[in-house]
Amino acid sequence: MAVATEQEQTTYQEMTDEQKAIVEMVRNFVDNEIIPNAEEYDHEDKFPEPIVEQMKELGLFGVTIPEQFGGMGLDLTTYAMIVEELSRGWISISGVVNTHFIGSYLLMKFGTDEQKQHFLPKMATGEIRAAFSLYEPEVGSDVQGIKSTATKGDDGSWELNGQKMWVTNGLGSAVVFVLMKSDPKADPPYKGMTCFITEKEPWKETNEGQYAGLEIPPKIKKMGYKGVESTELVYNGYKCPPERILGGEENGLGQGFRQMMDALEVGRVNVAARGVGIAQRALELALRYSQERKTFGKPIAQHQAIQFKLADMATKVEAARLVTRKAARMKDAGERSDLEAGMAKLLASETGKEVVEESFRIHGGYGYSKEYEIERLYRDAPLLLIGEGTSEIQRMVIGKKLLERHKI
Repeated sequence: MAVATEQEQTTYQEMTDEQKAIVEMVRNFVDNEIIPNAEEYDHEDKFPEPIVEQMKELGLFGVTIPEQFGGMGLDLTTYAMIVEELSRGWISISGVVNTHFIGSYLLMKFGTDEQKQHFLPKMATGEIRAAFSLYEPEVGSDVQGIKSTATKGDDGSWELNGQKMWVTNGLGSAVVFVLMKSDPKADPPYKGMTCFITEKEPWKETNEGQYAGLEIPPKIKKMGYKGVESTELVYNGYKCPPERILGGEENGLGQGFRQMMDALEVGRVNVAARGVGIAQRALELALRYSQERKTFGKPIAQHQAIQFKLADMATKVEAARLVTRKAARMKDAGERSDLEAGMAKLLASETGKEVVEESFRIHGGYGYSKEYEIERLYRDAPLLLIGEGTSEIQRMVIGKKLLERHKI
């Protein structure tokens, strides 16, 4: 068996020097600004405006946006590392940038030059934030079953009608990428769907003037994932000019489903990174508490039962992190990564839930108290089992892609 000689040995590097510097900067921000304040915002279900303003100053809204538009121009892998750190502090904070990131991805890959020039510079600074919308009250994972429609008028503009559901940043965003049925007779249905770039007034429940026809009902009250708003969007005669079809009317009409599914692929890496982040924090809390809490005359960390829990938790976190990084690196390399992204999302979201629960158990009765951080994590973690496709949907995707790649 070949082994590395002394001359051949190199230091193992999980990150580049640039990535290390960025991650360290974000971690310090999380430790100093997010973790100490998350409980207050969670309890009040209040948007963390001061934290978001600091995120703008740090450039976190333009991480993947090219430098020519004012962003950092970093890759998906580095972005996933940043999301992991933000989620380690509070997953609601990562939610503020999540849909914004997907919107910028859609623009960068499918947008016209005019669309990029108009939106990306303001998105890079965080001057405007983006949301995206697929789901409807009666439509979850079956995206092809959407009922919202886009009808072309005599003046060339498109009239949007329909109700969208579970839109993160739905109220505070200035632009929403929304999937509409532009050809109800299309067969199969996905060929008749178009993505529209709809502009709106941030924080305004009833839009008027050029944005008339869009209303945002009161935000949905949730078990966790507080601070960042999840809303419905009601389009009722909203007029969208043809140049706001993603990719332009000529190239973008009927391409919305394909565009959105492509974006979900990177979105699943994003959610996977959030799962790793919340699991990492739960592990840190368990390690600290188990060394401080004493039973039968010694710290509970010295009991074998607790050590076994910690061992399983740490192993799962590391496995989820590696799968997530692989999916991101494959996408950055231009390789097909739908299978890997599905695996990452499945493993990391389930790991997030499992590790948080184990940490909750280690905390015992104190874990049920709002005085301890693990209580918030316990309410937040289940979101990841649902967002960007449930675990059951991920298994369907993984199974289908496996058979496609290994067809006999």
